[in-house]
Amino acid sequence: MKLTLDDIADLRAYERERDEFRDRIIALKRVRRVSVGPIVTLVFENRDTIRFQVQEMARAEKLISDEQIRAELDVYNPLIPEPGQLSATLFVELTSDAELREWLPKLVGIERSVELRIGDRVVRCVPEEQHEQQLTREEITASVHYVRFELSPDEVAAFDAEPVTLAVEHPAYREAVLLSDETRASLSRDLHG
Repeated sequence: MKLTLDDIADLRAYERERDEFRDRIIALKRVRRVSVGPIVTLVFENRDTIRFQVQEMARAEKLISDEQIRAELDVYNPLIPEPGQLSATLFVELTSDAELREWLPKLVGIERSVELRIGDRVVRCVPEEQHEQQLTREEITASVHYVRFELSPDEVAAFDAEPVTLAVEHPAYREAVLLSDETRASLSRDLHG
């Protein structure tokens, strides 16, 4: 379910709940953050993580009008997965200028190179359309992308029953990691709505 204006607390109300909410989101993201090799990490988003993002943006930028909050919701609501979907923020985690200059040109297209291997099935990600226009270039990639996985009912059932591997299959970067039971359980809740 997408966020509405009523879901976003005003700044004073948010300050009262912020510490507890932030602690809960940090714990949630710990389970939903998956490193795939040394430089790519995906954080699987859900309604709570996106609400936190909007609340923090409103707090940092002192957004108080309905129009300002609505604009943030328009940007971030597409990242909330519907039943049968998983949504993730993909980070290319590089810390030095030299690494950025070396890797970002090599990783063009990485936002189309992530896949879930569910038993013998492969579900490839698709970039989130609204953000793809801003983040995808031919000569260099961004260090942040938003991707989604669309699973059929059979793939959702298999996700619950079989091992699941998250992989990056890019010509310059091939890595894979088996999802933990805890991560799979958390993501399964998204898939079932």
